[in-house]
Amino acid sequence: MRHPLSLCIACLALSAGLAACASTGIAINEAFGYAKREQLVDRVQDAKAGQEAAREQFADALEEFMALTGARGGDLERIYRRLDNQLDRCESRASTVRSRIDSVESVASALFREWERELDQYESQSLRAASEAQLIDTRAQYQSLLAAMQRAEGTMEPVLQAFRDQVLFLKHNLNARAVASLQNEVIAIEGEVQNLIAEMNASIAEATAFIDSMSGRG
Repeated sequence: MRHPLSLCIACLALSAGLAACASTGIAINEAFGYAKREQLVDRVQDAKAGQEAAREQFADALEEFMALTGARGGDLERIYRRLDNQLDRCESRASTVRSRIDSVESVASALFREWERELDQYESQSLRAASEAQLIDTRAQYQSLLAAMQRAEGTMEPVLQAFRDQVLFLKHNLNARAVASLQNEVIAIEGEVQNLIAEMNASIAEATAFIDSMSGRG
């Protein structure tokens, strides 16, 4: 059995390795003319698309779960399989959202570090001040975007857990009485999903505004 300290060290080494790979990828892209600013815009666009897809998937899954309470007899096994598939799709969409937010953070950190370092290269104080002001504004807008994305991401796990509980319960209780007992749970999930969709919509709007601003359309 591995010592907990050894596991911690291994995890830290892995995290450092992944961070180094991300930094290397960003640098390689830049060497081929793909500027950090453009990389950030594209990754925010990818994160936005991921959230849009997740929003639609969670809404579809909710419809399936809400239809559950009207199921009878021989339909139950088929519905259970459908719900299990919906859960798998939701898990996959949630994983994509998380990874794309991480990707946005990696590029943003690299961009802002470089921007700060390059402020010292100015001879003109007026141009330096203008660039610094733009940096402050861009960072503030990015922090607002990141907070919105993280809030939206945070709403996924409670819904996923509720879906997992329902699917697990159905796995061992495929009968009409058990299904009827889930009705209140489904109503509660509906509220969770509506909250998730609202947060996703807010995050998508923030992403759109950030992309427009970074692309010179804001």
